[in-house]
Amino acid sequence: MCDDELIPPQADMTEREWLRAGSEATAGGPSMRTTGRVPQWVNRRTLLGGAMAGAALTMLPSPAQSPASAAPRLGGPGAFPFPEYPNGKGEFAILVTGDAGTGDEAQYAVAAAARDLCRAEGIGLAVGLGDNIYENGPESDDDSEFQDKFEKPNSGIDVPWLMVLGNHDCSGLIPGSGGDPSRGDREVAYAATSRRWYMPSRYYSVPLPAADPLVEFFAIDTIPWSSYVAQLDPHYRWDGPYMREQRSWLDGALRASRARWKVVIGHHPYLNNGKHGSAGSYDGFEIGNYTSGVHLKDMYENVVCGRADLILSGHDHTLQILEPTARTGGTRQVVCGASAKTEDGTAHFGHPAAWQNFSDHGFMVLKVSGARLTIDAYTVDVATRKATLAHRTRQTRPVAAPAGAHA
Repeated sequence: MCDDELIPPQADMTEREWLRAGSEATAGGPSMRTTGRVPQWVNRRTLLGGAMAGAALTMLPSPAQSPASAAPRLGGPGAFPFPEYPNGKGEFAILVTGDAGTGDEAQYAVAAAARDLCRAEGIGLAVGLGDNIYENGPESDDDSEFQDKFEKPNSGIDVPWLMVLGNHDCSGLIPGSGGDPSRGDREVAYAATSRRWYMPSRYYSVPLPAADPLVEFFAIDTIPWSSYVAQLDPHYRWDGPYMREQRSWLDGALRASRARWKVVIGHHPYLNNGKHGSAGSYDGFEIGNYTSGVHLKDMYENVVCGRADLILSGHDHTLQILEPTARTGGTRQVVCGASAKTEDGTAHFGHPAAWQNFSDHGFMVLKVSGARLTIDAYTVDVATRKATLAHRTRQTRPVAAPAGAHA
């Protein structure tokens, strides 16, 4: 979400109901409160201009739905290749960024600091954890914002970027609501023309290296499970065909993976000490099928935890490396959403953490070898465009043995 947090006045309203309720509150009508931790009330008058412009989009035909079985799409002409071998240090090194797509000075500063490090670390792959195009996603698959908020800032980081959808990428009437998941198809289509942007479908997996994978990434679309408004399109409802197919795909893909290390990447976190909170009680909501993220919580707990080594997420504009626990089945949650925006400097919850930062911009680097998985967290000084290694976490044992491997 934006820094001014567009929190709906009641869980699981439609976007039109949300706008109507906001107008009533501004006019002195009755206010509605959340359950759990109550966020600050928001004045919505500043949203109405963008909302009315977005309303016109609802009159257009929806883009074609992306089937779960969609064939992987080739990248654009001259697409940067996936690394086939470890770097000179015997590792696959992966840059991790999140919530980056502002096009402002902070994004350029973080990207510049990361670019310097990419050369030193031999980074061959990057990850973008959603909210790729602020504030309301692209208007077409050739929107100039792809250049202004992705290609130009990341010039020189010449590797494939595994991209996932964020709530801002799927805005409906209101920027950041996640109310129109079909808008995400524009980002899938853009992958056909970009050398960097890799998004063959709305969810997908990438084994590295492909022939005999050491690590496999499972990119998921968390938006329809965790939108700030109720989904009206039956295809994208929390129990609709799209989400059922995605869950079934992820379950099967994790089960079949031969990779030693398994990493799930998606915009919304399972656990989170930042102000958005954790799945099942996002932003203080504990009711409804959408705003609270209760069905995403169920998916993480029953499909991912104990089977993947890492969950990499953004959404909260913070840097967190949480500890694996019995609750997570040994899976570690990482939040990396400070590549263009930051939060209030305060931990709002108390999940055990190896390290966390709630005020600085930054990014992370994931290093994978047969012997270990390493996460390096960097903070960035925007004025100097310099990165500082703030923390390093290592683990040497995968959570689950690869499919077909001996115990």
